[in-house]
Amino acid sequence: MKKLDKLILKSFIGPFILTFAVVEFILLTQYMLKYLDELVGKDLGINVFAELLFYFSLNMAPLAMPLAVLLSALMTFGNLGEHYELTAIKTSGIALPRILRPLFFFVVVLSVGAFFFNNIVVPKANLKAYSLLWDIRQKKPAMNIKEGTFYNGLPGYSIKVNKKMNEGRSLVDVMIYDHSRGASNSRVILADSGEMYTQYNDTYLVLDLYDGVSYVDQGDGSFRSTNEQFVRQRFDESKIVFSLSSFDLSRTREEYFSENKMMKNINQLVVVTDSLRRQGSKEQERFAPSVDPFYSYFKADTSSMKNGLRLNDKEVDKELAVVDEGIASLATNKARNIKSFTGSYVERIRATLRDANNYEIEIWRKYTQSAAILIMFLIGAPLGAIIKKGGLGVPVLISITFFIAMYVMTILGEKWAREGLIPVGVGMCIANAVLLPIGLFFLNQARHDSNLLEVDFWSRLSKRFRKDTI
Repeated sequence: MKKLDKLILKSFIGPFILTFAVVEFILLTQYMLKYLDELVGKDLGINVFAELLFYFSLNMAPLAMPLAVLLSALMTFGNLGEHYELTAIKTSGIALPRILRPLFFFVVVLSVGAFFFNNIVVPKANLKAYSLLWDIRQKKPAMNIKEGTFYNGLPGYSIKVNKKMNEGRSLVDVMIYDHSRGASNSRVILADSGEMYTQYNDTYLVLDLYDGVSYVDQGDGSFRSTNEQFVRQRFDESKIVFSLSSFDLSRTREEYFSENKMMKNINQLVVVTDSLRRQGSKEQERFAPSVDPFYSYFKADTSSMKNGLRLNDKEVDKELAVVDEGIASLATNKARNIKSFTGSYVERIRATLRDANNYEIEIWRKYTQSAAILIMFLIGAPLGAIIKKGGLGVPVLISITFFIAMYVMTILGEKWAREGLIPVGVGMCIANAVLLPIGLFFLNQARHDSNLLEVDFWSRLSKRFRKDTI
């Protein structure tokens, strides 16, 4: 039996590694496409890209693992069934649950390992990934001086080049506006030609200008009087050095991003969740005392005496009408104030509880993603034994179908849980609760050698139906 266990494990591990790498690559590519516009054109270097991809690949691993297990299980048992190896094993008296046992234990270990990976490694990877992504977003695009347009990327300078040679170093007809002194266009440099290059490991940009003239404003940059003039200076050769330190990738301290829910483990998430729930409960308890001052009683003077004089009936009716109007206006204003206060107060409580739900969702996600690995194995292994089709055709279609179903149900459950429509635990377990019975159903069908899901069964059924129809 040990040889059989080794055979099953060996048949599974190879496709698992391959499918995990493929799924990880697809998910990582799809995720990084969202930030493509913010990454290109900034001259980041291969090291920064490699670091960013590495951290985000760790982030994608918990999501890729269930799909990889499902696809590799389908391929493994589909190949065994297609080549009649599974039939030979069953003929020798070994039941399907016994055949699945080594892989079942392997997947259980994989699920437990995925849980600890998701709880320990992923938060740290997220902290590094998103802090690096933030710094990349803040970085200036790489310097790219185009022909015929002003380039304002260098602080204090505007540069225009009418023509650049093919090698990108030689320039023709250069115009530079120098704002570095704080005054508006206090210096203008014109040159017939020049050369542009960097020095000291791209730390400085050097412009060697030839056959030019510079105009320097002697004023203070304010409204120029008639006595103020430009100073004109001609030169055969001039060199201007620009610092490129503003184009460097400056790193922000990672502690600034550590409060996000994606950067916390379960213990940290529990602390924040409990704190937010207690805050929400206290806000609810304080609502009634906070709204009491808006309710006050108004006692109107309804007597028939005014200023020591008795009023007649018409005067009394007039006074009462004025009192009624004042009471109605006062009540309307108080009602508006109460409505506005109550609306803002309730929205603040909802926002607090919504934040608490978001943190609790992250707690449950670490459990449900790990459990999904085992559930996907319970679906893929017996289903592969039933359909008896290996390769990448049918298994890929089936895997994508179940993965989309799991993804849609997970998104719906998260949305309902976030808004408080259902408990967070229920919302996060919806997908697994629906897929687990399906996996057990397939396992029962595979144990009894059912042909309900075999392609040949449906092809024979369709042929028989067409024959009966004719």
